[in-house]
Amino acid sequence: MIKGLTGLAALTMALWSGTALASDVVQVPHGVVVTPDSGPAKRVRVLAYGDAAFRVTAVPVETVEVPDSLMVTARPEGQPAVSTARGIVTLKLPRATAEIRLSDGNVRFRDAAGRIVLAESPRGTFGQSATPGYLTIRQQFNRATDEGFYGLGQHQNRQMNYNGEDVELAQHNMDIAVPFVVSTKGYGLLWDNNSITRFGNPTPYAHVGQGLRVSSGGKPGWKADYYLGDTLAVTRQEPFIDYQFIKDQKNWPEAAKAQTVASPQSGQNTAGVVVGKQQVVWTGTVRPDVTGTHKFRLYASSYIKVFADGKEVVNAWRQNWNPWFRNFDLPMTKGKPVEIRIEWEPNAGYLALFHSDPLAAPDRHSLWMSSEVAKGLDYYVVTGADMDGVIGGYRHLTGKAEMMPLWAYGFWQSRQRYDTQEQLLGVVREYRKRRIPLDNIVQDWFYWPEDQWGSHEFDKKRFPDPVGMVNEVHAQNARIMISVWPKFYPNTKNAQELAAKGYLYQGNLEAKEKDWVGPGYLNTDYDPYAPEARQIYFRQMKEQLVDKGFDAWWMDATEPDIHSNLSIEQRAERMGPTAKGPGAAFFNSYPLVHGEGVADGLRVAQPDKRPFILTRSGFGGTQRTSSALWSGDIAARWDDLRDQISAGTNLSMSGVPNWTHDIGGFAVEDRYTNEEPAHLAEWRELNLRWYQFGAFSPLFRSHGETPKREVYEIAKGDQAMYDAMVDYSRLRYRLLPYIYTVAADTWHKDGTMMRGLVMDFPADKRGWGIDDEYMFGPAFLVAPVTEFRARSRDVYLPAGADWYDFATGAFLKGGQVVKADAPRERMPLFVRAGSIVPTGPALQWTGEQPDGPIVLHVFTGKDGSFSLYEDDGLSPGYKKGAFARVPITWNQANGTLTLGARQGSFPGMAAKRAVSVRFHGPDKAVAPDFAENGATLVTYDGKEVTIRRK
Repeated sequence: MIKGLTGLAALTMALWSGTALASDVVQVPHGVVVTPDSGPAKRVRVLAYGDAAFRVTAVPVETVEVPDSLMVTARPEGQPAVSTARGIVTLKLPRATAEIRLSDGNVRFRDAAGRIVLAESPRGTFGQSATPGYLTIRQQFNRATDEGFYGLGQHQNRQMNYNGEDVELAQHNMDIAVPFVVSTKGYGLLWDNNSITRFGNPTPYAHVGQGLRVSSGGKPGWKADYYLGDTLAVTRQEPFIDYQFIKDQKNWPEAAKAQTVASPQSGQNTAGVVVGKQQVVWTGTVRPDVTGTHKFRLYASSYIKVFADGKEVVNAWRQNWNPWFRNFDLPMTKGKPVEIRIEWEPNAGYLALFHSDPLAAPDRHSLWMSSEVAKGLDYYVVTGADMDGVIGGYRHLTGKAEMMPLWAYGFWQSRQRYDTQEQLLGVVREYRKRRIPLDNIVQDWFYWPEDQWGSHEFDKKRFPDPVGMVNEVHAQNARIMISVWPKFYPNTKNAQELAAKGYLYQGNLEAKEKDWVGPGYLNTDYDPYAPEARQIYFRQMKEQLVDKGFDAWWMDATEPDIHSNLSIEQRAERMGPTAKGPGAAFFNSYPLVHGEGVADGLRVAQPDKRPFILTRSGFGGTQRTSSALWSGDIAARWDDLRDQISAGTNLSMSGVPNWTHDIGGFAVEDRYTNEEPAHLAEWRELNLRWYQFGAFSPLFRSHGETPKREVYEIAKGDQAMYDAMVDYSRLRYRLLPYIYTVAADTWHKDGTMMRGLVMDFPADKRGWGIDDEYMFGPAFLVAPVTEFRARSRDVYLPAGADWYDFATGAFLKGGQVVKADAPRERMPLFVRAGSIVPTGPALQWTGEQPDGPIVLHVFTGKDGSFSLYEDDGLSPGYKKGAFARVPITWNQANGTLTLGARQGSFPGMAAKRAVSVRFHGPDKAVAPDFAENGATLVTYDGKEVTIRRK
């Protein structure tokens, strides 16, 4: 029976599978609601969201009621053409089609050309959630697919193409959950759920010893040897390894406790025998029940090694209070034993080892999403001609990527932390004295009196004149960012105001958990899910900080990290109940809601200024909150440097274009902190390689713990290193016309700055999984060096383009691997043929020469174009058309470069600019020269001009 579908032919009984019964279809504004004949869902609703996007909602009850989305700001839009045939209801939009099977409510989607791009497998079941009143949900799509999957936020496990991978979406210091997947088949899926979600295998991994059998010496479980120094203190059999959270430290054998360098954040108490070193060694034989590739997840901090049949598969270090996962796979044969050995120096760290059996190949290679807390199944599908179009569709749903101010794309100097205002000002003065470009200085946490976290007040002994500090930074033509947390000590006036309204979470206070400052203080976070709480939070921030003239806002620990090293269940309990419901139901959404409150407040308080927020965590829609993200408290290790590449690229492909990382890594091993001579060369090289990568990241920012990270500090005594770091800073500033245009295109064209190779070369499958290269805008192929003492590296040049070595001008064909030179002071960098790269003058800060000369670098060999962008760099006027574009085209056949007539204008725009061109060709290798070229110099006044290559 069909209701509301007047004029349609009667339903036929044929399905794409099975036979239709008495299905019910009701047309509603923008879509339909279907009552399937069978299956877990009692109702399936499909709604149009524009001309190329649908929302699908399925519930196990008769009323389609799910909470309003926190991620999606768009409303249903458009009325699809609805028809039925052979038991299928079809909703057709101009650029996408949805088809609902009446027998069971399954849905599939076609693109503008009519190709099926996404299809539900049999409807997933609805289970009973551990959170009362909620469901668990799961849904599989495109079973047995070979497409590439990208996005999902930021995950530091060297995963680029997620086809065949498992990813847990749960906010953490270094892990950002964005439940959006973009596919090489030309669609994106936004999974609209705020709780912990899994991509891939919906079954959580189990401890090795729970699922995968382990034995040692003929007994079940691991043999565990605990050493104090060189002395074996305890040997015992353990069913599985579990020191994952604070609550698990009770498992530690009393006789093996030692006085270790415990972080105050860790909450551990390992006081006991004083020894030089503590170590645990686990040995065991695992015997799989299934043949195939077995997946392991090692949750660890401090020094850890894992061996399988004598082969090292993990060798890692992470600061003891900040454990995270290391993934590794082992091919294993049913019944065939594999010897596992784990060596750990705990130092008050954390450890657990998890495993998952192989999935059947069609399941392993599918798009599979599941969530722990839900009211129903709810997701959106967008289609597009390419990945940029799909990401544009995602932003249509969740909000445009707000433009950052021009200065944000200069160099930022930070440190954990500047103890006094004089320290901070001294750094700015030194950069200016040495003529090293600088745009932003950062005041990290703890500028307040020790017992006043959340007061937003300055310790008068260390920061006697914060307004004067800000003014001097501005007088030096720089900006200043300050750290602001969602955390409060309950004795502060700000906390008391929030508490009086019921807007402080109480769980951490009731547990009497103290933080790591001084003697430790009771603390908690506020609840941003209440609109009034967001208003109070911002007003407090405005009165104490915004009105002092600070330029940008570093919103730290926004997962929220109420207390480190709690279990997931404890974290969910302590971040709730929220004003919207249980903490578990909103586990991943805190950074979005908190960021919206601050961004909205800034837009009202400073309507003529673009807000700038740097936040440690994000969610679907974060790009609309004027927020950039960074990769958290990562370790200063080569493998962590490597992991940043895929982490940042996939986050960018999740729709969040502005991303950064702590150049050099945040947390540092003692061998570097102590500046041990034997390790100094490695420390310096690690930082120099990271700095090279940072110069070609969306945001260029140095930060970390001791040793000091200022260029002149970290390169002291190494002139070659110092010169190279300064050169990369100067190169970054030379490239600002290119970089700012690429950044502006994230708003104006829904572009992406840091791009997986698959975005620009989707037909070249060889590039789909490459996890250590990326495109920086349309022109540059960036290949960071991530190994100590490497002086060359293999670089894959994608097919479908030819390439220039940027350092030498040498011309290379695409579709090949080249051995690229990589002396310590230079990173391999290539430019695509047909690129036009505008460069500017030598600058000390981004706004120094707004009318400075432009040198256009044209890399010939193919027709090319570029739309040079300018605006005032500070105001939100770009949203109302206050910007200018200069269309530039290169015609390969006739050898002419044309600067088209300027389009648009903005207050303060330079009416005339000196423009010259440097042509790069395959016939002669020429290194880049940023000086003006008198042979091609013109004065561009907004009228079309053509320059011929001579």
